[in-house]
Amino acid sequence: MDRASGILLHPSSLPSGGGIGDFGPAAYEFIDFLARARQSLWQILPLGPLGAGNSPYSALSAFAGNPLFISLDRLAERGWIEHSLLRDLPGASGSTDYAAAFTQKLPLIRKAARNFLAANGNSHRSTFDLFCRANSWWLDDWALFLCLKDQHHGAPWNQWSRELARREPDALDRARRELHAQLEVEKAVQFAFFEQWRAIHAACAARGIRIIGDVAIFVSYDSADVWTNPHLFRLNQNLDPEVVAGVPPDAFSDKGQRWGNPLYRWDVLKSHGYDWWISRIRWSLETCDLLRLDHFRGFEKYWEIPAHEETAVNGRWVEGPNQDLFQAFERSLGGFPFIVEDLGYITDEVHALRARLQAPGMKVLQFGFGNSGAHIYLPHHYEPNCVVYTGTHDNDTTLGWWQNGASAEERNHVRCYLGEQSEGMHWAFIRAAAASPARYSIVPLQDVLGLGSEGRMNVPSRSDGNWTWRYQPGALQADLADRLAHLVDVTDRRPDAAAGQQSHWEAPEQFAA
Repeated sequence: MDRASGILLHPSSLPSGGGIGDFGPAAYEFIDFLARARQSLWQILPLGPLGAGNSPYSALSAFAGNPLFISLDRLAERGWIEHSLLRDLPGASGSTDYAAAFTQKLPLIRKAARNFLAANGNSHRSTFDLFCRANSWWLDDWALFLCLKDQHHGAPWNQWSRELARREPDALDRARRELHAQLEVEKAVQFAFFEQWRAIHAACAARGIRIIGDVAIFVSYDSADVWTNPHLFRLNQNLDPEVVAGVPPDAFSDKGQRWGNPLYRWDVLKSHGYDWWISRIRWSLETCDLLRLDHFRGFEKYWEIPAHEETAVNGRWVEGPNQDLFQAFERSLGGFPFIVEDLGYITDEVHALRARLQAPGMKVLQFGFGNSGAHIYLPHHYEPNCVVYTGTHDNDTTLGWWQNGASAEERNHVRCYLGEQSEGMHWAFIRAAAASPARYSIVPLQDVLGLGSEGRMNVPSRSDGNWTWRYQPGALQADLADRLAHLVDVTDRRPDAAAGQQSHWEAPEQFAA
């Protein structure tokens, strides 16, 4: 695609029953809205199972899907569970209720999986068996990790018995025998997730809509990935992290940010041909069409913090895999289907790496109205090979920023650059993004709806209360879609050329929308 536009919306923000957005009717209504609005991109956040703080960036697996996104309505339509059992679930209105989703919805999903496994003459059983065989390389370890975590009341894997934490073969074999029934249930849950997502992906492809996924550079310590592959991470003899990820102090934080993710043994990964990373990217490209690489600068140099340090102050920059990793991607994948997150202080070396890959970087309009150094985020500085956002999941909404966050200087600069806006500053930002030279223009749905700070998705400095925003039923009005469609036409971001192209995965007939 050349010029295109799209909307940023995580599936959790869809107005579905059960306390959280899912792959049910609301997802297809959103796809219809995208199509009517002539949007050809749908950007999402990571789809993995939730870990600490319910953050999609703290997933328990880099490969498994979040079971809370499974639509019980669609499972009921296929006879996996009775419709009557869904009546007492939370409704589609209001913020995401993770407690209800975990305590009320998730047990019903597992019940549906058990029903599926127990059904006599199940015509879908052969498809499930094929799914398990094709994906055993990640699915078997994920199911065992999750069942063992449940058996240990949610404790992280390093607090399990020594033989299980260290994956001693006899202990694993014994656990597989004892937990066989539960393992099959978790595999069936993943089967349901990916078949429903395949149907979503195929429905988007049929409407000329490409899905932009999100790949975080680091993984959580308490994850199936680290438990299964401890040799790939900087762990000590006790399997605790030696060093952890973060970023150094800057103008926003005098202590920096200590994220706590274990760092990779890049030398070991290289000796294995980067096969774990290649598998991760290949798998992501089977579920999405393009990928946003989070914290791109960490591939060139990353901030290494001794694990015993409580802040990020006493860290150091360490050389990353740099171009070597991306050359491995090119040999295995045939190219670089990436958008790279290159926000913040970026060195010349990182710019050079992005330029060699010819991957589009990110521009965020909210960042552009401070002092002259911030003007690189204003449209007159854009090269075509970039993606412009009015804001991201980590920013306040455009109206929230304008009303509560922008300084007097920034507000004056906005008025000078965009003029006075009687229809709302969010539309001025949307028009500026669409009219810019950027190849892709992406707008969070909150800005399309003209929401204030109540629509913010994440406050990075806040430890809880994030990731709960959902749009309300009935919010996607036809006149709003038509307004976006007109803007697409006049800014030459028409999606016609992409319509009807096939996605990487084709939905099996029995799971088609």
